Amino acid sequence: MNFKETVIGIEFGSTRIKSVLLGRNHQILASSSFIWENSYVNGIWTYSLEEVKHGLQICFANLKNDVMQKYGEKLTETGAIGISAMMHGYLPFNKNDKQLCEFRTWRNTITAEAAEKLSNLFDFNIPQRWSIAHLYQAILNQEKHLVDLSYITTLAGYVHYVLTGKKVMGVGEASGMFPIDSATLNYDEDMLKKFNALDEVKRYGFDLRKLLPEVLPAGADAGTLTEAGALYLDPTGEFKSGIPVVPCEGDAGTGMVATNSVRVRTGNVSAGTSDFAMIVTEKKLNRHREIDMVTTPTGAPVAMVHCNNCTSDTSAWARMIVQILNLFGYNVDKDTIYTKMFQTALEGDNDCGGLLSFNYYSGEGVTDLDEGRLIFMRKADSKFNLPNFLRMHLYSALATLKIGMDILAKEDVAIDKIYGHGGYFKTEGVGQRILSAAINTPVSVMQTAGEGGPYGMALLCAYTLWKENGETLEDYLEKKVFVDCKSSTIMADQEEVDGFNRFITVYKNCLDVERLAIERF
Repeated sequence: MNFKETVIGIEFGSTRIKSVLLGRNHQILASSSFIWENSYVNGIWTYSLEEVKHGLQICFANLKNDVMQKYGEKLTETGAIGISAMMHGYLPFNKNDKQLCEFRTWRNTITAEAAEKLSNLFDFNIPQRWSIAHLYQAILNQEKHLVDLSYITTLAGYVHYVLTGKKVMGVGEASGMFPIDSATLNYDEDMLKKFNALDEVKRYGFDLRKLLPEVLPAGADAGTLTEAGALYLDPTGEFKSGIPVVPCEGDAGTGMVATNSVRVRTGNVSAGTSDFAMIVTEKKLNRHREIDMVTTPTGAPVAMVHCNNCTSDTSAWARMIVQILNLFGYNVDKDTIYTKMFQTALEGDNDCGGLLSFNYYSGEGVTDLDEGRLIFMRKADSKFNLPNFLRMHLYSALATLKIGMDILAKEDVAIDKIYGHGGYFKTEGVGQRILSAAINTPVSVMQTAGEGGPYGMALLCAYTLWKENGETLEDYLEKKVFVDCKSSTIMADQEEVDGFNRFITVYKNCLDVERLAIERF
């Protein structure tokens, strides 16, 4: 095999590090994964950088093994490689690249004061999970590490720097650190000036421009794999240095690429541990606390509805079901359990029979909660059966997303097509039907829906290598990647749409129960 005619995409998701090897025809030749989980340490959701290194090396070793098993050859090179990761968060370093505090992930809701003040200062919604909110909150808290601060980055930006020695990132990933001006494909200059002019910022002598990574659009030169970077990736020394590494991106951007949703009036919903909708807009939106404005990997404006909590509670109940089955001597694999759970959910009532749950493992920005509690509620006369119970959890997983999408509908944001991807859509026909009921829009799912992130990153590598002069990412994807791609489209019936609307009405009316639980429990 000519490995120079392949590309590798790697993504650090919330629960799995995943990689794919893509061929010249954009088909997946090999893949691998490594399971990991965040830790809650001293009130902070985090991953250690040692876990990052270990997980990446195991994932890459597994990819090499998959190649060897399938093709009988060693994977020692590729045409290009790209890194993607969960967006946002805060990774600060000093001038000697020493980490100054724990990695604060997107899941943390500890920056409410900073987010509110910056949103008012910029007249632009700054969510709590954004890097600039974490930095400003650290400034407001006068944290000791700031005196040594040299630069900040994200998880994707950190791994890219380790591999290449370059402090750069794709524009989509950068748009989750600080607001982007789509006209200049760079950080918004007026907002940079406003931040630098703050008295509390001036006390530290910061120039925010120097703290942030350089911004690059898709297809740009982002460096090559250094010898040290190659050993970080593959400690056996078999994988070669000198390989192009494309601009790193966030999981939101790679999801858009993987579903061909980078053109104006297209959108996608990624649903797994967290869930978010990305809609490429053709007009400027009014400021909403529930809506983030980010960009595509080419810098086009995107309305993003991001929800911290999606399938974690469903997964917890799946583990409970496994334990119950084990009590009776049955050993059923996890994939079978999930498939049966999702399929059975469709047998439930359209409004879940009066059952209600809140799936908040952590705080939730859309509903303005800094913490979360897991709650299941029912009345004595609710229809408490397994199909309703399971359908309720799938509804709850999308509830906050629906609240945000309803705002976009009121803003008359036009959507020609919307695609679903991620674990929520793996069971054929179930997740997309429920999402369709939630947003009252046809939902399509492609064959690659279950592995969107690393596939999308690999496609960005392919675009960098194989695009023609002047060819846009939008055209490359539409004409060369997805031209013959098979997909299925489902539109929920009106009874299902009405049922989800009844569920969400009760859900919003009962949010005070969640708030009281956070206060008292």
